[in-house]
Amino acid sequence: MKATSVFIYFAASACLAISSLGFAQAPSGSTGQCKDGSYTSAENKRGACKGHGGVKEWYASENKSEEKSAKSGTKSSESKTTSTSASTTAAPAPAAPAKTSTTSTATKTSQGMRAEAAPGGGAGKVWVNTSSHVYHCTGDEWYGKTKAGEYMTEAEAKAKGAHAAHGKACS
Repeated sequence: MKATSVFIYFAASACLAISSLGFAQAPSGSTGQCKDGSYTSAENKRGACKGHGGVKEWYASENKSEEKSAKSGTKSSESKTTSTSASTTAAPAPAAPAKTSTTSTATKTSQGMRAEAAPGGGAGKVWVNTSSHVYHCTGDEWYGKTKAGEYMTEAEAKAKGAHAAHGKACS
């Protein structure tokens, strides 16, 4: 009887050791596991396992600002919205507002584009960005809209050393 109980003890110990290998714990500080088995400590899920096949499991909160505000005891309006929509599953989320031209204009303005084309221009004129020495044809997105520039003929622009945007001449 002693041999049987010793055998059961060793068999149980072996099973426990083997099963613990299958459920390895993530290293301390890991925020997720990649599909190739490696671990990441990136703050955001997006791009955390780039080059490793993507994210398999994410351990951390999706939004780090939620964690920070939860630790400090204050909630940002973004985290309030998230927690409210998560707690009330019956109410559908509101549809995202359609993009307006003011949104794209604000984005373009921050990129160095004017909201409105500069006065002047017209038939036979190109807009020369005087800081980059690139000229834009009529109908181009940047025609008359770069921060620094002036209208002139395509021949004048070439004579001053400017080159066509995307390598495409206007004429």
